[in-house]
Amino acid sequence: MNFSTILAFGSLFIITWMICLFVVLPFGVHNQVDEGEHILGTERGAPVVLRMGKRLLATTVLAVIVVLLIMWGATNPTLQHYWGVNQQLTAPAA
Repeated sequence: MNFSTILAFGSLFIITWMICLFVVLPFGVHNQVDEGEHILGTERGAPVVLRMGKRLLATTVLAVIVVLLIMWGATNPTLQHYWGVNQQLTAPAA
């Protein structure tokens, strides 16, 4: 593997991870209004328990799955043929 391949894979993973983080964040959130435990001086919509470790783990697992699917799709010969990747451009006959 050369440096540009590693850099491209790392960039793809980081961007995918960030998107997955915003997908995972709202699941299972119980805010202070729902729990009836509003603390003065805080936002009513703030979560009661953050549980960020579980969210980061779920984000990482989801990002790995998505990146593997993207890499599989990009290297699959059947999909490359379907998308027309690596086809020779030919000039029309005059």
